[in-house]
Amino acid sequence: MLASDDGVRAVYAAHGPELYRFALRSLGDRGLAEEAVQEAFVRAWQAANRFDDALGSLRTWLFAIIRNVVIDLSRARAVRPALSAESGAGEASTVVDELEQVLVAWQVEEALQKLSAEHRLALVEVHYKARPYQDVATSGSSSHSATRPTSSRETGCNRTCVPVVMSASSSLREARSVESSKESPVGMQ
Repeated sequence: MLASDDGVRAVYAAHGPELYRFALRSLGDRGLAEEAVQEAFVRAWQAANRFDDALGSLRTWLFAIIRNVVIDLSRARAVRPALSAESGAGEASTVVDELEQVLVAWQVEEALQKLSAEHRLALVEVHYKARPYQDVATSGSSSHSATRPTSSRETGCNRTCVPVVMSASSSLREARSVESSKESPVGMQ
C-alpha cells in the first residue's frame, strides 16, 4: 500500500489527520506536529516492506512510528535551551509515558478484538481482574476450553495477541504502582 505514490496518498488521507492530532496533543506545537507526521510517513514509506498486516493493523503500525518520532522530537527539544520559564525538565519523560500508555491501550484493544468472546473474557478475568486461572476455568463465566486455543486461527492469535495483552497488563500494573508511590508522601510516618 505504501509502495506507490497513490498508496501513500490514500494512507495519508485515511490516517494523516489522526496522526497529526496525536502529535499535536503530545508535542503541544503545531509546527512540530506537522514535522512529526511528515517524518512518520517518510519512515513508513522507507520501511513499507517490513509491514505485516498479520501482526497488526496499518493504523497501529503508523502510531508506533509516530510515537517514536514524537519521542525523538521531545528528546531533541529537551536538550535545547528552554525558550520560556514554563518548560520543565521532566516534560520529555512525561510525554514518553503518556505515549506509551496510549499505544499499549491500542495494541491491547486490537489484540483482544482478534480473540473469540470466550477467550477474551478469560483473559480479562485472569489478567485484569487478577482472578486465579483455576477459578476462571471452573467458573460459570468461562469454560475450561476458553483458556486453551481451539482452532488454528486462535492458536496463531494467542501467539501474537496474548504476549501483547500480558505485557500491557504488567506495564499498566507498574504504571499504577509508580503513580500510587508518587501520590503517597515519602518519609511521613
